[in-house]
Amino acid sequence: MGDTTDTNAKNITLAALAPDDRERFVLDNQEAFLYGATVEFGMRDDHFEEGGEIISRATIEAAIDREGAETWRILYAGEKAGGLVIGLDPARRRGELALLFVAPALHGRGIGQAAWRAVEAMHPEIRVWETVTPYFEKRNIHFYVNRLGFHIVEFYCERHPDPHETGPDGDGMFRFEKSMD
Repeated sequence: MGDTTDTNAKNITLAALAPDDRERFVLDNQEAFLYGATVEFGMRDDHFEEGGEIISRATIEAAIDREGAETWRILYAGEKAGGLVIGLDPARRRGELALLFVAPALHGRGIGQAAWRAVEAMHPEIRVWETVTPYFEKRNIHFYVNRLGFHIVEFYCERHPDPHETGPDGDGMFRFEKSMD
């Protein structure tokens, strides 16, 4: 993986997800997440959700459809390069990065970092952002901590389950926060 600097930031824009792009958005998200898991584990992985996907359609659609969610296509030089879903709680001045993905062929170009900087610029009212990622997603952990400035604040596991999860899917997840103060 190359240097993930913001050298291409001027080529990155965010566009609200169009209704006719929803299906492609879901499939592109699944492809990116599957790529990350197969790079880490190969096809012998046991972290898959429904239908052999690392992230299920239901998980993606629940994020998109959640109250207060904003869903964005990441465009690189005007072409679809990924996407993201954020949740906002303006009363508490908190935001959640629910999903962020970049097409695997475009990794290492600073696209995700530039897209996230655009989100921060769009929402200066948010004082704390949070997100989660599985323990095995080393690339994501590196990205959130070393590139975006998040801090690991909690580890959900069998002895410390995620209070928001109803099943075992939340096991082995890091929770990150980024304070904008």
